[in-house]
Order: sequence, then structure tokens, then C-alpha cells
Amino acid sequence: MDRVAEILAEASAEAVEPRFRALASGEVMEKAPGELVTVADRDAEAIITRRLRELLPVPVVGEEAVAADPSLALALRSEPAVWLVDPVDGTSNFVAGRPDYAVMCSLVRSGRTVASWIWQPEFAACYRAELGSGAWRDGERLSRPPAPADAGKLSGILKSRFVDPEHRHRLEANCAAFGEVDPGRSAAGIEYPGVADGRFDFIFYWRTLPWDHAPGSLLVTEAGGVSARMDGSAYRPEAPGCEDGLLVAADPATWELTRAVLMAD
Repeated sequence: MDRVAEILAEASAEAVEPRFRALASGEVMEKAPGELVTVADRDAEAIITRRLRELLPVPVVGEEAVAADPSLALALRSEPAVWLVDPVDGTSNFVAGRPDYAVMCSLVRSGRTVASWIWQPEFAACYRAELGSGAWRDGERLSRPPAPADAGKLSGILKSRFVDPEHRHRLEANCAAFGEVDPGRSAAGIEYPGVADGRFDFIFYWRTLPWDHAPGSLLVTEAGGVSARMDGSAYRPEAPGCEDGLLVAADPATWELTRAVLMAD
């Protein structure tokens, strides 16, 4: 657990942090419409990939490698163990000079996330989780207290960008029942720790790319929360293409309450 945390921090120090608010012309590209990538993403992923393979020689499914060759993501189904890597989560924030970005990694065995790491460079915060063993922030054990039982006192995040217009309108209208709803931080590596730390009570996602959601889902569940599909099935990392909703909450009762409010007709 310690060595992987060191690898992320080292890669960040080498390839990411020196370019924060210092990206040169030509170091920011568009890999898909509305999706940015920088030399920091690519260089950090190369460093992390090499060092993780030295630690445990299994396939590495990195966000930027999959962008170049989507078939690499199939290892999540075919291989007994896989590393998942997001070299710069929140690239749009990074490009804009906002501090809300993270460097993330997960270890997946037989389709289940068994360990995860989130490094937030600008906040010098390291989150990690191990299946069945707990979650930590900078070495301090995380235990998420129950959220308020009243929906009107809950605070959360609604990520509705990829929802079809009809359902998006319903979700956004239903959010009026909550105390406070935030549009999010454009970085799962910032948002998930917010639930584990107690800053938010829930998050609703629609598109769930595995490198974005495997690290935080394990962090939240090991801190006592819930990360589940809208049918109640536990989150498991899947190849890109899964867009059927994911609800993350502080505890089981909050998950049920939030789902009922969001899905109300």
C-alpha cells in the first residue's frame, strides 16, 4: 500500500506538478470532443505504468492508453488482476489552473476493486483504501458518520451532464427536496473523498469510466458508505460504455432516501 502511494506522489512530482499553471503552448490537446489531455497526463501515466508493473506484473489499464487503444480495457473482464490508472483526474481543472485534480490508481482482482489510492497534489492529501481493511486519509482511519435522516438537510452532488434531457429535467427538479446540491468539482478524485470526509452526503453519477470511479467507490465503502447502481447492485469497474447511473452515499439509509427522492415521478 505504501509503495503505490509513493509511486503516485513521485510521478506527480516528476510530470504533473511542475506543469501546473505552467503548461506551454502545444502541451494541451483535445483527444475527443470536449475531452482534454495534456503532456502531463501522458508522461505521468507512462511513469506510473512502468513502476506498477515492476511492483506487480499485471496489465495496466490507463485512461490515456485506452484512449489510444480501447481494446486494452477488455483486460478488466479477461484478466485475473489489473491495475487501473488515472494519471490526472480533473484535467480540465488542471488546464485551467484550478487545484481540484488528483492522481489515482486501483488494483482490480476478478472484477472487484481490492485496493485504491488517490493523491491530491495541491492539497498534499493521500487517500487509500483496502477491501475489508478500511480507508485512510494521510494515515488517519476514516469512518463516515451517518448523514441527517431528513432529505432537506442533505448536501450532495448531481452529475447530470450525460443523462438524456427528459430524465435530466426530472432529476434536477427532484433535487429541490435536498438541502444543498452542488454541480461537482469536475474530478472524481476530489468528489469521492468529500463523501468519505463528511463534506457531502451523496453523489449521483451517470457515466462511470472505471479509472474515475474504482478508487473513490472503494474509499467510500470502506469508510462505511455505499456505492451502488440504481438497482441496488454494488459498483464494480467495467469497461467504458456503462451509463446506467451510480449513486454514492454516506450510509445505507441515506442511499435509500436519496434514491427515492431522485427517482420520484
